[in-house]
Amino acid sequence: MKARVGIGYDVHPFATGRRLVLGGVTIAADKGLAGHSDADVVLHAVMDALLGAAGLADIGTHFPNTDPRYKDADSLALVRAVAKLLHERNFAIGNVDVTVIAQVPKLAPHIPAMRERIASALAIGADDVGIKATTNEGMGFVGRGEGIAAMSVALIHDTQVI
Repeated sequence: MKARVGIGYDVHPFATGRRLVLGGVTIAADKGLAGHSDADVVLHAVMDALLGAAGLADIGTHFPNTDPRYKDADSLALVRAVAKLLHERNFAIGNVDVTVIAQVPKLAPHIPAMRERIASALAIGADDVGIKATTNEGMGFVGRGEGIAAMSVALIHDTQVI
């Protein structure tokens, strides 16, 4: 069995009039994130990590922001599509780990639900999904409360027997 690792990163600025969705969970907040889809930085980082591990380009290639089909798209549906793409290429997902960088809002109360949603979409166990949240200690655009960033790593392995 061959294991492969991928890294993903995403960032979006805050925008008024949008709902805040992180890890597939809608969070009560004054602002959401700007983006073509639902701008879920957590799921976008996870998808890029998975796609990168499989050598399948990035989410912009698979779900371009120039395509009206993805306007306000539910990123959980896109995660399911990525999982299906990996499965079709004989890859299984081992685990994903995410670090969310956000000054606001506080995310700790939402992490268990995020883990469950991501696990369900990827058809893995919740214990195979790690999520941590940190601030930027007041520094940079995240520290000034202008947006949210997320980093992810994913481990996949092939399922073909040679």
